[in-house]
Amino acid sequence: MTAPDRSEQNANAVLERLNFDLPDSRIAQTGAEPRDTSKLMVVEGGLQHRLFRDLPEFLRAGDLLVFNESRVIPARIMARKPVVNGPAGAAQGGGQIEVLLLREEEKNVWSAYLKPAKRAGKELLLGQAEAQHRAEIVGVMDDGARLLRFEHDIKPHLDEIGRLPLPPYIDAGDSDEVWRERYQTVYARTPGSVAAPTAGLHFTPELLRKLSDMGVQQAQVTLHVGAGTFKPITGPVSQHVMHAERYTVTPETARAINTARAEGRRVVAVGTTTVRTLESAWDGQQVRAGEGETQIFITPGTPVNVPDLLITNLHLPGSTLLLLVAAFAGEEQIKAAYAAALENAYRFYSLGDAMLLKRSL
Repeated sequence: MTAPDRSEQNANAVLERLNFDLPDSRIAQTGAEPRDTSKLMVVEGGLQHRLFRDLPEFLRAGDLLVFNESRVIPARIMARKPVVNGPAGAAQGGGQIEVLLLREEEKNVWSAYLKPAKRAGKELLLGQAEAQHRAEIVGVMDDGARLLRFEHDIKPHLDEIGRLPLPPYIDAGDSDEVWRERYQTVYARTPGSVAAPTAGLHFTPELLRKLSDMGVQQAQVTLHVGAGTFKPITGPVSQHVMHAERYTVTPETARAINTARAEGRRVVAVGTTTVRTLESAWDGQQVRAGEGETQIFITPGTPVNVPDLLITNLHLPGSTLLLLVAAFAGEEQIKAAYAAALENAYRFYSLGDAMLLKRSL
């Protein structure tokens, strides 16, 4: 058996040292209203406890904010098996199956998690009786997801038959209509995510205008967030497999980032998905435009090349996101910041509070 290398041993040790007890009551069930009244911890040579609407005090003219503008799709759908005649003419089937669409793998073929998967047959009917859509199960992926082949393009019908796929730890008491607005960034544009890029949930149109008026530039990338964002690390770090996610960097965004870096201006990533996109598009000299798939796993010891500052939420223990922020800002900074967050009643995870981190050198 090959011994783990030093970087793997270090990542495992960092994850263990950053472990903490998080009461369920600290996992936010609702977002702050207005959005920019969430807490903001500024971590730069010390800690400051502010509100997110104070962000302009910590940015300056010429900074470049980079957002992930992916839009969450209504990917959670109730389906049923077709009713068929069994022995002696008895009707069989009709059992309900919950479908979570993940992404379109090829034309009209989607990967999806089914619950319960064992009860699914070869065909599923999605939607109401008057507007049903038939899908055939044509394969099983390595992670247990099924491949569903639809008779036609299902995307135009998702708003009608689907619900927003909220994280599993949120008790969704409000209607789907409420969540369709709240669990979406105000700048979301390109449909494709099954989880929100949540660091951006704190921004309001007014705050974006204020930042623009003071000379903070803005650019967008797209990374369609997959369900794997909720997958904890359950074994050695080296054995954790990140789900593949699709990203796009436009020529305009690549040019804006590369120009800012060449001119010594700061690049500010909004969210870990933006960091992963920028680092995936980094060719060693600059950010390159284009589309791609990434499984990048940023852990302590992994160099972060592009963003100088990171706006991010507070992440769960044992998560890939906690390792990413430790790689970005340094283990000791993150350890102190999370201890302060627990002491000062910060709210964690997707709908919780935010941090502004400076990249460690």
